[in-house]
Amino acid sequence: MSSARQPLRVGNASGFYGDRRTAVREMLTGGPLDVLTGDYLAELTMLILARDRLKDPARGYARTFLRQLEECLGEAHDRGVRIVTNAGGLNPAGLAAGVQELAARLGLPVRVAHVEGDDLGPRFPDALAAHAYLGGAGITAALRAGADVVVTGRVTDAALVTGPAAAHFGWGPDAYDRLAGAVVAGHVLECGTQATGGNYAFFTELTRHDPAALRRPGFPLAEIHEDGSCVITKHDGTGGVVDVGTVTAQLLYETGGARYAGPDVTARLDTVRLTQEGPDRVRVDGTRGEPPPPTLKVGLNRLGGHHNDVVFVLTGLDVDAKAALVRDQIEDAFTRAKSRPTEVRWELARTDHADASTEETASALLRLVVRDPDPDAVGRALGAAAVELALGSYPGFHVTAPPGKGTPYGVFAAAYVDAGSVAHAVVLDDGRRIDVAGPGQTRELTAVEPPSLPAPLAYAGGTRRVPLGLIAGARSGDKGGDANVGVWARTDDAWRWLAHHLTADRFQQLIPESRQLNVTRHLLPNLRALNFTVEGILGDGVASRPRFDPQAKALAEWLRSRHLDIPEVLL
Repeated sequence: MSSARQPLRVGNASGFYGDRRTAVREMLTGGPLDVLTGDYLAELTMLILARDRLKDPARGYARTFLRQLEECLGEAHDRGVRIVTNAGGLNPAGLAAGVQELAARLGLPVRVAHVEGDDLGPRFPDALAAHAYLGGAGITAALRAGADVVVTGRVTDAALVTGPAAAHFGWGPDAYDRLAGAVVAGHVLECGTQATGGNYAFFTELTRHDPAALRRPGFPLAEIHEDGSCVITKHDGTGGVVDVGTVTAQLLYETGGARYAGPDVTARLDTVRLTQEGPDRVRVDGTRGEPPPPTLKVGLNRLGGHHNDVVFVLTGLDVDAKAALVRDQIEDAFTRAKSRPTEVRWELARTDHADASTEETASALLRLVVRDPDPDAVGRALGAAAVELALGSYPGFHVTAPPGKGTPYGVFAAAYVDAGSVAHAVVLDDGRRIDVAGPGQTRELTAVEPPSLPAPLAYAGGTRRVPLGLIAGARSGDKGGDANVGVWARTDDAWRWLAHHLTADRFQQLIPESRQLNVTRHLLPNLRALNFTVEGILGDGVASRPRFDPQAKALAEWLRSRHLDIPEVLL
C-alpha cells in the first residue's frame, strides 16, 4: 500500500456470517474509505463451515461474501478501496479462486491474494477442524505485494485491521505501541454495529430523542493514525450512535484482563483512553503494546455427539407439581426402555403469571435437553418417552413441538502451538508464494500487578434497592466454554462505588449458576470498568448448546437486572 502517512480509513461491513447483506455497498458508497474489512468467522461458524466441507470439499468458505462482492466489486475497484476478509474460513484458496473468476467475468483488473497456514488439521487428526489464529503479517505482505482483495482463513479478528495499518504506515513487527493501537481499533470494529449502538445496554437513551436512531445502525469505521491512535466513527447520515459508551461496551466484549494477547502484539487494555471528540467521533489513544506470546491459539472443533430437546408447556395452577410429575414419568420411561441418554438436563422457566389474561402468559416452560453419542438415544427414545405421555400426564399436557431426530452438536476446545512452527504464507494471484516470518521477540504472558482501587464513594443519605443496570452498563459474550462479562460505570462516583461493591463474590451471589465456578475479576480504571471471566459456564462451547443462552449474550443483561442496595446519590 501507499507509504503516505495520511490517516487510514478502515471500515467494517460484517460482524458475523449472516450479517446485513447490503452493508458492503452501504460502506463503499456512504463515504470515503481506504480499506473495507469483513469478519465472518466465529467458533460456531468454523464448525458450520467444516460440516459444509464434509459435504463438498470445494466449499468451506462464506459463500454470502461472493454474492455481496458480485454486486460491489466494481464499486470497490472504481473507488480504490481494498477489501480484506476472513470469509475464506476453511478454504481461503477456494474463495480466492471464486473472487478471481468473478473479477474476470466482470472484466475488472483486480488482484487477489489469499493467506494460508492456519489449517493444522494434520496435527490434530481427531478434530473436524483445527485452525491457528494467525496475525496480520500475511495480510500486510499481500497488500504490499499489490493485492486489491485479500482473503484469509482463521486469523484474529483484529488482524483484519493490523495488517492494513502496518502495510500503510510501514510498521515493523516491533512497533508494539502502534500495533496495539490497531488491535484496539480492530477489536472495536470487528462486531460491526455493536460499536454504533447495537446491543447497547443504554439503548433507551439513544432512542429517547430519536426513536429511529437504532432502527438501522450504520457500520463503524476507524481513522487510524501513524502513532496507532484512531478515531472511531461512521459514515455521515447513517443510523446509530458512536460515543464513549458504545465504544467502551465493544472494547470490553469478549476480552479479559489488562493484557489482550494476540499473534502480532499484546495490547495493554489498561492503558487505553477514550475521549468524545465530537458527534459520533471517539478518539482512542494511549494504548501500549508488548511483544506477543511465543504460542498461537488453535481452535479445535470436534463432533461431540447428538442433541435433542422437547419443551413441555405447563399452564395454570400447580406448575411445580406438574413439572415434577412429567420429570418422573420421563425418567421412568428411560429406565424401563433401558435407553437413558448419557446426559439429561431439565430447565423450568417460570414465564407464567397469576390470574393471567391470556393462556400463553399463564404458562411456564419445562425444557428437557438430552445428549448422547447414539442418535437413536436422543431421537426415537426421547420421542417415544415424551409422546406416549400425551393422555396420561399432567392436566393440559402439550409440547411446543414433538421431538424429531437428534442433531449433531460440536465441541470447541483451544490448544496452543509454537508460533514459529506454523507455516504462515501468502499466495498471490500469479501463483507466487510469500513466506511470512514468525514474530521476532516474544514474551510469556504474566499477571499484571492489580491497579489500586479508587477511593471509596463517600456519601450521605441512604440506599435504595434497585437494579444494578440503573448505574452500570454491561456486555457479555463467549470464549469457548467461558463467558466474559464487562461492566462499566459512566461517572467517577459510580465507578468508586462499583469497584468496591461488585466483587467476584458479589457477582457469584447475583449469578447463582456461577457459584460453583471460578470467577476472576479484572479492573480497568481508565475505562471505569470491571471485566469478569466465568470459567466453564458454557460447557464445551456454543456448538454444544449447554444452556438456555449458549453464547452468554444476555448474561450481562441478567446481571444488570439484579437488585443491589445502591446509594441514593447515584440514582
